[in-house]
Amino acid sequence: MKNGKKKMKINEREPDRAGCELEIKKKYLISLLRKAGKIALAFSGGVDSTFLLQSAYEALGNHVIALTARSPLHPAMEIEFAIAFAKQLGVRHSIINTNELAISSFAQNTMDRCYICKKNLFRKIKKISMEAGIETVAHGANLDDLDDFRPGFRAAREMGVIAPLIDARMTKSEIRILSKQMGLPTWNRPSMSCLATRIPYAAPITLKRLKKIEQAEDFILSSGFNTCRVRYHDEIARIEVLTEDMHKFQNTKCRKAIIKQFEKIGFKYVTMDLEGYVQGSMNREIRNSRQEK
Repeated sequence: MKNGKKKMKINEREPDRAGCELEIKKKYLISLLRKAGKIALAFSGGVDSTFLLQSAYEALGNHVIALTARSPLHPAMEIEFAIAFAKQLGVRHSIINTNELAISSFAQNTMDRCYICKKNLFRKIKKISMEAGIETVAHGANLDDLDDFRPGFRAAREMGVIAPLIDARMTKSEIRILSKQMGLPTWNRPSMSCLATRIPYAAPITLKRLKKIEQAEDFILSSGFNTCRVRYHDEIARIEVLTEDMHKFQNTKCRKAIIKQFEKIGFKYVTMDLEGYVQGSMNREIRNSRQEK
């Protein structure tokens, strides 16, 4: 009985310990943001950047500006959310037209695609922030992002753009927990990313392809799936969903509706990836080669 009681006490302390660690990380994040004095944030409207913007506003108030990129790379619904949230928060917010498809080296879809995109974005953000008298620019990368192939980080370092969530050692799951505690609507939103990540390297990125991907993913999400990626392989659409959602494809009505809609969008073949949704699955070969080295 004594051992049982001891175990119970230890188990009861675990959530408290985790909560304390999260609170320490949050306080450290706020202190980092306050040290900046004024800050300009690359704000996509996703889970991480929404949490960072709310935290920055809590730390600095009106000394924060949010800057959102508008281009075919980003789903329209995400940009709409960013505009609405910034307005509700009362933070200064600007939309930047980034037009990455006009950059030939980006449209060719090399492995440096993300670097080229981020360098273009951060250059524009830096210009606006300096005009506003703000020296510090930040983006919403979290600790988990370090595990993937992210050439955009190199662009951030070169441009002097900081990543406060990484400096505070915050993971995606921790950001979701804190977001829920803060009442943010993004705490359980699906993770989003640039639509170009659905296209294999070396396959040209075109407006037509991006629109097909966006329409296909919008339809999957509207069909009751929590998260999805539609990987573009010419005439083939490879659908990734959470493993717990895979059973929904057994519903004949649902499956036929998806096939019909995808054919209407322009795909000849519709497949489901049995592995399910894997973040950065298009980077698998790159990660494997790096591990072998």
